[in-house]
Parts: sequence; C-alpha cells; structure tokens
Amino acid sequence: MTQTTLTDTAILRALARKHVEDGAVTAGYAADREMVLKLLNEALATELVCVLRYRRHHFMARGINSKSIADEFLVHSNEEQGHADQLAERIVQLGGEPDFSPDSLSGRSHAEYVAGSSLVDMIKENLVAERIAIDSYRELIAYLDKADPTTGKLIKDILAVEEQHADELADFLVDLPA
Repeated sequence: MTQTTLTDTAILRALARKHVEDGAVTAGYAADREMVLKLLNEALATELVCVLRYRRHHFMARGINSKSIADEFLVHSNEEQGHADQLAERIVQLGGEPDFSPDSLSGRSHAEYVAGSSLVDMIKENLVAERIAIDSYRELIAYLDKADPTTGKLIKDILAVEEQHADELADFLVDLPA
C-alpha cells in the first residue's frame, strides 16, 4: 500500500494566500494545463458542431417516422449544448478562455457537420459523430488519468451521455429501411 504524505496545514494556507490569483489551479495540479485547455477547446468545438448538426436534423427530418426521431434530435442537441457549457465552464476554471469562434469551429471539432439528405443519413451521421466523441473522450480520460481528476470526471459524465445517444441512434436504424 502506498502511503501519501500530507502537507502541513500552515503550508497549505501560506500557498493558498501566495497564489490566490490562480483560482482553482493550485500547485498540486499535475496535468499540462495548456494541453488540457487545448483538448477541452477541441471538445467544446466538437460539442458545438454536434449542437448545430442535431438542430438542423431536427428541423429537416421528414418521413413517416420523422416526428419522434426529430424530437430526439432536439433532445440530443440540448444535451450537447449542456456539455458545451460544462466544458466552457471548466476551461475558465483552469484559467483559460473557451473558444466559441465560428471561423475555426469546424476545424477544431473532431466531428464533422454533415447535413444528411434523408432521415437515415441524418441518423447515421449523428451516430458517426457520437462514435467519434466516444473514442475521443475515452482517450482524453486516459490522458488525464490521475493528473486532473476533476476534468476526468466531467469527461466521464459526458461520455456516458454520448454512449446513450449512440445507443438510441443505433436503435432508430433497426426500425428504418436502409
């Protein structure tokens, strides 16, 4: 069993006062903060592209089964927006700036914005994007490991929702003609 040495309370207090301007980022933060901020901004861009794609698909869905699927696209869009907000908040907590620039959004996103020409195409494109997010978030969790447990927990929570989205989209494909 590994024994952890605890810092003396007086030292903790002195360090907190000395670096108070650093906010939540303390000397104990072990990750490469600039790299984490870059990766979080890429995740933010991915979520924002997904928000936009799902919104378009919500409004453009047509066909006999489209109403319930369009409604689910809207739910997914709103959840992706929530993820974007959480990521932006974490970026600020780490002393960074969330990058919402529309000029570079698609270039920073891991997922693509594909309009889709049919309901089946829309479902497949959203499923592809969810699968990309799932793999990307798994890699980010592994990268963060023990160096940034707070960001790791946030990404794990987002990952769980992305897996749920992928499962729901895959279920839609079972009931639709190819």
